Parts: sequence; C-alpha cells; structure tokens
Amino acid sequence: MKTEKEKMLAGELYDALDPVLSEDRRRARRAMQAFNATVNDNDADREPALRKMIPHAGPDLWIEPPFYCDYGYNIKAGQRVFFNFNCVVLDVNLVEIGDRVLFGPAVQIYTATHPLDWQLRAAGQENGLPVKIGSDVWVGGGAIINPGVTIGDRAVIGSGSVVTKDIPSDVFAAGNPCRVIRQLAPGEARPPEA
Repeated sequence: MKTEKEKMLAGELYDALDPVLSEDRRRARRAMQAFNATVNDNDADREPALRKMIPHAGPDLWIEPPFYCDYGYNIKAGQRVFFNFNCVVLDVNLVEIGDRVLFGPAVQIYTATHPLDWQLRAAGQENGLPVKIGSDVWVGGGAIINPGVTIGDRAVIGSGSVVTKDIPSDVFAAGNPCRVIRQLAPGEARPPEA
C-alpha cells in the first residue's frame, strides 16, 4: 500500500494532514523563515538557507525574499533561475523549471488541486498535478500558473495572466484565461549570445 507521500507525488488523492507530510511542511516553513530573514545579498546565511529550502536547484538560483512554498523538495530549478519578490510555489507535485527562467514579482505556481466532489473535499482529500516550465521563459508579475500546465521554451507570459492550459514554445501569451497572442519572431525567441 502506498504512503500518503507516494500518493501525493503520483498525483493521486492523498491526505494532506498525514504526519509525515505535516512534518515535511514544518521543515519547509523553518527553512523559508530562515531564508526570508536574510536581508543582504552577501548575508552568510542566505545560500545555505536557500539550499535547505530548495535542495534541487541548479547553480545561480536567485530568489528575492519573501518566498513561499509547500515542501521545496518538489521544485527542480535549472541554471540561472530568478524569482522576484513575493512568489509562491505550491509544490505538492513536481515543479520543473528550465534554465534562465525569470519570474516577476508575486508569481504563483500551483500544483495543488482539489476534487470537484464535495464529499472527497470534506474528507480532506486533495491531489496535485505537475507543472513544467521550459528554458528561457519569462513570466510577468502577478501571473498564476495552474496545476498540470506546461509552458514551452522561450515563451513569454504577460503580467497578471492566469495560465490554465499548456502554452507552446516561442509565443507571447497573456490574459485570463491565458491564450497565445502572437508567435515570437526568431530574433525575439533566441537567447542572447553567451
């Protein structure tokens, strides 16, 4: 029989009040509190607190505090990922972020969701769907990325958008619900020369 954590990571219904998951969230809260208390870029506690909060991050992950997440260990971030102030990642399932991704302030990424059946919700059941964000993506401030969404490489998501469906590579998409506005020209979608 699967543990509640195994069910959570498999996207199945699980009990979020499970003692193991509750302790994992407490650990994440302590790590967030330590990270969010750092005030200077060169604060000696900043990098260790960041790595404790998000252990599966590539080099040069930069997060402006405050930052909030459920577990932290379900966030996989590539190289040179940047989160601006006040971002939230509800990582009950995998959040996979490519390289050189920029998140504006107050971006929210949700993997957590709940059943439509009120009886299952009342029984405390929930589940999560993974979110995948490609490389060289820019997500504008205040955007919300919903459970199960994939955003393709080099896409740009407009500020305040609510992303409810997959977004292909090399497009500018915006709105509520977020939709493709236009294809990006080859020069716009190409990363800068190294």
